[in-house]
Amino acid sequence: MDTGRIITELSFKAVRSSGAGGQNVNKVASKVVLSFNINTSQALSAEEKETAIPKLATRLTYENILILTCDEDRSQLKNKEIVIKRFLEIIQKALVKPKERKATKIPKSVIRKRIKDKKSISEIKKSRKKPDFN
Repeated sequence: MDTGRIITELSFKAVRSSGAGGQNVNKVASKVVLSFNINTSQALSAEEKETAIPKLATRLTYENILILTCDEDRSQLKNKEIVIKRFLEIIQKALVKPKERKATKIPKSVIRKRIKDKKSISEIKKSRKKPDFN
């Protein structure tokens, strides 16, 4: 993954932020909306796209577009920096391949111990029964 190349593929939109802020909130578009189309991305290989799409499935639109917003700060520039940082973290987590699980064999001593324990419990339960005098 080439982060510099991915950042050039991002598209940003500045929107008026909601919430408190007085008169300034009605005049300044400080909220930043980032969108990234995974399907048309040149920075991600086909293999990377295949691993990222299922992991990001809940965050993607039907066209596999990732949309992130940020209105934490009053400054549009700071919001843009925050949303880019958040985007890169999300993409990096999505591209991490989990380690393959190696099947391990159960040791014979463990199997023997389990069977021995089962037999001892069985004996305890047998000793609780009333004796049969027939």
